[in-house]
Amino acid sequence: MISLAPCTGRSPARWALHDSLEVARRYLTHFRQQPSRLIGNLLFPIVMVLMFGYVFGSAIVLPDGGNYREFLMPGLFVMTMALGMAQTVISVTTDTAKGITDRFRTIPMSDAAVVAGRSLADLVASVLDLIVLLACGLLVGWRANGTGWQTIAAIGLLLLLRYALAWVGIYLGLTLRSPELAGVALAPIYPLTMISNTFVLPDQMPAWLGAIAEWNPLSATVTATRELFGNPGVTTPTSWAAENALSLAIAWPIVLIAVFLPLAALRYRHLAK
Repeated sequence: MISLAPCTGRSPARWALHDSLEVARRYLTHFRQQPSRLIGNLLFPIVMVLMFGYVFGSAIVLPDGGNYREFLMPGLFVMTMALGMAQTVISVTTDTAKGITDRFRTIPMSDAAVVAGRSLADLVASVLDLIVLLACGLLVGWRANGTGWQTIAAIGLLLLLRYALAWVGIYLGLTLRSPELAGVALAPIYPLTMISNTFVLPDQMPAWLGAIAEWNPLSATVTATRELFGNPGVTTPTSWAAENALSLAIAWPIVLIAVFLPLAALRYRHLAK
């Protein structure tokens, strides 16, 4: 249930912020009340660590001879943030199908609050996913070998990517408006996470595929976090994208937010007409 305080004496910005926080609280409360969904979200990162770290990873050798699981973990961090977008799309389309979005539209609240609150709730949920994945990494031998500030910066890049992709997911969810269509539309997410430097270095791929992987937006965050965490796999750059991975890891999410935040807000206002 959403509690809305009277708008008397509030500026529009403060009113929008208040409503956004209330919507985020509503989403997080529902998330807490569905333990099976929570457990499923937490088990997924653990399964990925075991599958890719021990099953597939046993056949992969790094060119510099580094520990593969230390190489892998930053890629899995990014992969988890990217796959979280699927949950955003499905949640938004489900809310629309159940009429929850229509109920929001009948409440005297800021138009921006619904989409902003959704993005904040997803960001908070992703923090929990990341904590579990970091713990799994520590158990299998991964370590953050950089300084404390570098570790914080790497985690910040991961959450920035997740927040940007949340806006993409909100826009797609409002556009598709059907959980069935959402499942089909999200199919490209998996090849996007695979054709990157998540599991192997682009140098180990065919030249044309390696070039695509280097320019994959996810690869920028993977390379930047590997460098900040001090993990193996940060080789001599072979392209402009690899050389400027840290800058791109910041630029790509900012571009996504700049494009999809207003698109999502406009789409929601269009639904309200």
